[in-house]
Amino acid sequence: MDEKLSIRVNVADRYYPLKIDRRDEEKIRRAAKMINEKVLKYKQRYSDKDVQDFLAMAALQYVIKVIECDAKQDVTPFVENIKELNTVLEKFIERE
Repeated sequence: MDEKLSIRVNVADRYYPLKIDRRDEEKIRRAAKMINEKVLKYKQRYSDKDVQDFLAMAALQYVIKVIECDAKQDVTPFVENIKELNTVLEKFIERE
């Protein structure tokens, strides 16, 4: 059984201690890096805002991307089309 790994992740200039599975370390560090890059962009663009605003906007952008990806992976319309085609084929075969 894999032991948990203790790491410290920097998100928006704050450090968070985490206990994670070793296999997740790269993914977590990459996620933190992406958030930090997005926050930095906002900091450079809007100097009158606070870090909380930048984090909120970064979160919003990433969740929008997740929703778009989920919509692209929705196979429900394809399943419905396949069911309809299957019904048509069954009726055709029954006629023979």
